[in-house]
Amino acid sequence: MPRHTIARALSATGTALHAGVPVTMLLAPAPAGQGIVFRRADLGKAIPALYDRVGETRLGTVLEEDGASVGVVEHLMAAIAGAEIDDLLVTLDGPEPPILDGDSLSYLALLDQAGRQPLDQPNDQPRTAIAVQRPVMVEHPQKDGSMARAALLPAQSLSYHLEISFPTPVIGAQSFDFAFSAQGFRDQIAPARTFGFLSELEALNKMNLARGASLENTLALDDTGVVNREKMRFADEFVRHKILDAVGDMALAGAPLIARFEGSRSGHGINNALLRALFADPANYRRVELG
Repeated sequence: MPRHTIARALSATGTALHAGVPVTMLLAPAPAGQGIVFRRADLGKAIPALYDRVGETRLGTVLEEDGASVGVVEHLMAAIAGAEIDDLLVTLDGPEPPILDGDSLSYLALLDQAGRQPLDQPNDQPRTAIAVQRPVMVEHPQKDGSMARAALLPAQSLSYHLEISFPTPVIGAQSFDFAFSAQGFRDQIAPARTFGFLSELEALNKMNLARGASLENTLALDDTGVVNREKMRFADEFVRHKILDAVGDMALAGAPLIARFEGSRSGHGINNALLRALFADPANYRRVELG
């Protein structure tokens, strides 16, 4: 099974979710073995899309290296994983990829336009996956006294189970099981939009966050429900989007995972801590050749 990149370069321009500024993104083919790399054209610096480059996880996964950063990479990383692209150069002229529709489906549409291209590679560099060998779990207490958890368990294939709970009737408690496949991701997970609470927007804006959020790219919630309900694609869109986030965060492992991901109220911080715990002990995993 060869590694894949895209067949041709293409660009898209949109608004950065948090910075609120216009950003142009160029997706370009990359050589076998490079992996996914983000390049800040405005800073002349590149950052590999890997778990150990994550420097912040407050309201998105932020890659940092050598004084440069790229924020909110999880939606694009999820689409790249869903399209089964191994090597790609993402060049940006700003601090984040454009948020587009607040989902991964809009990125998949770009990758579809670019096409998928197999790569020639040396025989001593086969395409590999990371097979989890023993359970790895992390947890963190929440402000309300509950515990957020995430685990990677040994399995024969990649799957996700996630549970969320929000103290608002429009969300409440939701759970979802997803057996990963390219088509399944496209149909069940990629369309799920990000969401946020209008009551928090003013405070976020004062921190220079969510300045690019709009009723076109974000499901907005208030005390009465979803303000832009016409934008919803699933009744349980909130938990599906949290799985989308987890897919993007797990893609920072640097290779496909063979594992069962289980999360309870988990977010970007716990997802990243989970990968760090996985790779902290070589006995937790082994690399297997795909093909």
